[in-house]
Amino acid sequence: MLESRSSVRDVAVIGGGILGLATACELLRRHPRLGVVVLEKEAALATHQSGHNSGVIHSGLTYKPGSLKARLCRDGRRALWAYCERKGIEYRNLGKLIVATHERELPVLDELYRRGIANGIEGLEVLDEAGICRREPHCRGLRALFSPSTGIVDFAAVARSYADDLRAAGGEIVTGCRVIAIDRTGGAMRLRTTQGEHEARHVVTCAGLHADRVARMTGGARDPRIVPFRGDFLTLKPERRDLVRGLIYPVPDPRFPFVGVHLTPRMNGEVWIGPNAVLAFAREGYRFTTIALGDLFETLTYPGFIRLAAKHPATGIGEIYRDLVRASFVKAAQRYLPELRIRDTLPGPSGVRAQAVSGDGSLVDDFVFEGGDGVLHVRNAPSPAATSSLAIAGAVADDAERRFDL
Repeated sequence: MLESRSSVRDVAVIGGGILGLATACELLRRHPRLGVVVLEKEAALATHQSGHNSGVIHSGLTYKPGSLKARLCRDGRRALWAYCERKGIEYRNLGKLIVATHERELPVLDELYRRGIANGIEGLEVLDEAGICRREPHCRGLRALFSPSTGIVDFAAVARSYADDLRAAGGEIVTGCRVIAIDRTGGAMRLRTTQGEHEARHVVTCAGLHADRVARMTGGARDPRIVPFRGDFLTLKPERRDLVRGLIYPVPDPRFPFVGVHLTPRMNGEVWIGPNAVLAFAREGYRFTTIALGDLFETLTYPGFIRLAAKHPATGIGEIYRDLVRASFVKAAQRYLPELRIRDTLPGPSGVRAQAVSGDGSLVDDFVFEGGDGVLHVRNAPSPAATSSLAIAGAVADDAERRFDL
């Protein structure tokens, strides 16, 4: 649907997810006279990562101090709280337990506490076994870290609110408009799309699962590449939702940016269990049976993925087994929720994480931005990007102002 069109916009934003919408809003907030258009390939906004996530407002405690993730998550979470208050969007600060169930996890838990303090996270508590039971009567562990500033929200509703703000500020949104090529013509960028051509003086890309492909349209670096990882969830049956009060997480494996199988209450009353992390056979492959041969070939022949798989074969096989065998999936959560049984669960939804992988096989753990002549790319923005959306938008707008001389 084309909402309006002019000859040449000042800025075209590629991607109608939560980051693209937040960025467009921030540019217009700072420069109300700019002509800004958002181009989204799907028929609706926030269709992929923004609408297929667990809905957690992260506190920012687990991220490496000094990283963009740490700073932008903390600042973005506070900005998101204030935004939801202004807009009347319901959110809940339920709090989050990170539970150590083995002695070997205690040093990692201690490191997470140090990170949380360094990152300025409010109200952190270290709990013993009795403290865990007081917070979560059905949870068991040796020790836990409690973050009171972790919560939940419907991020699709937040994205829709950003879209309303954008329209109210005079911005344009074009859906069903996939960008297939970008060329520089004189002083403007020509974007060839499935709805014809659009021209803009500058381009900002927030293309999520296709971030690397869109960047290559303007001569961007070949690495990092996006490798899609599907995360499947189970849900608790309604009569067993009383097993959980707030968010319960395991101690994460420091080798990976994935957080492991955890328990997440949802705004609609559901409780999700998961996700796992398995290679998706399509960039938008929300089911095990969804295969896009081009996507899969690109992943399997990428040297970075080959090196990643060679480094961690047992982990990859274990994730696939857990995906196929529900008993294994449930067992991962039983470590800290021993009362949980297979019969308490139902199949749940899935999401696909756009994980950037470097050519050496390492998983890119921080947000990555890259610029060129008249263009700025968000190359890697996985979780906690939704939590951080307003802060990321501010950082992208800062960079755009410098690069584009707005």
